[in-house]
Amino acid sequence: MTSDHVDVLIVGAGLSGIGAAWRLQHDAPGTSYAILESRDAIGGTWDLFRYPGVRSDSDMFTLSYPFRPWQGRESMADGDRIRDYIRDTAAEARITEHIRFGTRVLGAEWSTPDARWTVRTDGGTWTCSFLYVCAGYYDYDHGHQPDFPGLDDYAGRFVHPQSWPADLDHTGQRVVVVGSGATAVTLVPAMAGTAAHVTMLQRSPSYLTALARTDGVANALRRFLPAGLAHSIVRTKNVLLTSAFYQLCRRRPETAKKLLRAGALRFLHDPAYVDEHFTPTYEPWDQRLCVVPGGDFFRSVAAGDASVVTARIDRFVPEGIRLESGRVLEADVVVSATGLSLVALGGMDLVVDGEPVDVGSSVAYRGLMLGGVPNFAFCFGYTNASWTLRADLSSRFVARLVRHLRSRGLASATPRVPGPDQPRLPFLDLTSSYVQRAVDRFPRRTGREPFDVRQNYLLDRLVMSGAALGRDMDFAPARVPAAVRNGRSTD
Repeated sequence: MTSDHVDVLIVGAGLSGIGAAWRLQHDAPGTSYAILESRDAIGGTWDLFRYPGVRSDSDMFTLSYPFRPWQGRESMADGDRIRDYIRDTAAEARITEHIRFGTRVLGAEWSTPDARWTVRTDGGTWTCSFLYVCAGYYDYDHGHQPDFPGLDDYAGRFVHPQSWPADLDHTGQRVVVVGSGATAVTLVPAMAGTAAHVTMLQRSPSYLTALARTDGVANALRRFLPAGLAHSIVRTKNVLLTSAFYQLCRRRPETAKKLLRAGALRFLHDPAYVDEHFTPTYEPWDQRLCVVPGGDFFRSVAAGDASVVTARIDRFVPEGIRLESGRVLEADVVVSATGLSLVALGGMDLVVDGEPVDVGSSVAYRGLMLGGVPNFAFCFGYTNASWTLRADLSSRFVARLVRHLRSRGLASATPRVPGPDQPRLPFLDLTSSYVQRAVDRFPRRTGREPFDVRQNYLLDRLVMSGAALGRDMDFAPARVPAAVRNGRSTD
């Protein structure tokens, strides 16, 4: 068993955790910290997922850190390139030596008299003055798996992308990918090159948009400008374009639908096929938009290496999947790309002065703290833009708050709980099934500053950079030892 104390304890050594550590080192120098990582490697999502073709569906100029320019030629990078980028960032800043691998956080308890958290792990306890959870939002142990009727009868190979088997060889095999989200759209073209045929079986269509793998503007600017300046310009450009298209989808959905349909027709040239398989019933950005780098998914379908079937499953049979229509999709391999299992705060329990915290009924403060919970923050990125954009804003805020507490001799900062007269809205406003299954596990928001969770980086950057730390926040002074209060020194 171990017991250690640091000023700030970070949970998770993925993209968010490494960025948080860098911000503490840079923006709050002198802060002692450690990172607890349940796995044995840096990278989080980008180390966990090893399925064919795994890649970012956000451009790397906004997904990468603003303090470390992305040097790769491709704007849409493969998973291993992103993993290496995170590891290199940690090594370059000497963050790696602060990570305790193989340490799963189980729960944490705050003590007001001691002004510290006691954090329980499977390897001992830690104490800290401030706890920052950067563990993402889904269960790393397993993804979502529906209970498919007849699955035990199936004679082929059945796999889930989150636990991809290293020995799976799909060469010459008939593959059915169940699902229509980003993972399915990634798997289909990656497997279609060597499989006999790949079929994407979807219950209902999703919106897809094709984006170039490389950024011509970025590659041109790099030839004439310093890397940091070129990166900043391209980052700003991409933020503006992404924000503009999101606003178009929300304010002029019919126009957005026409643009998305036209994009699919550029590759498939069959209006009836596009209408059947790529025209959802929901509005654009009611669910996360799937990005197709270089149009590879559409190209595989157009070439006949892959196809799309929109239908409901009746049951699995020995040779494959029988649909409600009676048609059987024969498959040697079935990939269940059926989504993630979401979990709040990495699944850890919180207790404040002996009272358990019900995260699902709590209210988020500035999208990163919880009302009534002292010296605690969590990192949650955008759903309509690159995760890192909000993650970095959150980490900068945490570093500023930690510096504020230390410089003013304060013990704690606790966001107030909004009154019961204020609304309680879902933290996430997406209608995606994986979000709706877990909506009650996440904090609420009121829709009013500072208890709102916006999906607008430009506005958040403006507000967060100058946000008054004292707004709707209660501070407690550090306790002075009795000997000092009585005029005696203990030194």
